[in-house]
Amino acid sequence: MPDEITTETRLARARFRGWHRGTREADYMIGGFFDRYHLSWGEAELAWFEMLLDEEDVDIMAWALKTQELPPHVAGPQMDLMMRLDYVDIPR
Repeated sequence: MPDEITTETRLARARFRGWHRGTREADYMIGGFFDRYHLSWGEAELAWFEMLLDEEDVDIMAWALKTQELPPHVAGPQMDLMMRLDYVDIPR
């Protein structure tokens, strides 16, 4: 029987996936969100983020920028935090 995936492994995978989206803008938005909030996450928040990572970058960014209507499966407190965009730190 395979070992159960630990929370630490899930967080490491989520961080990697958040920071390796394919465009710099998506990396800053999604990876930056992870960096800012992951330390306070419980199981539900981590599961939400893992689900979000399966969505298309253009959709995630449009939802965060409020240019596209939120589908019910992503709406909630985590997306409310993402839509603040106060966590995006663009290096110079």
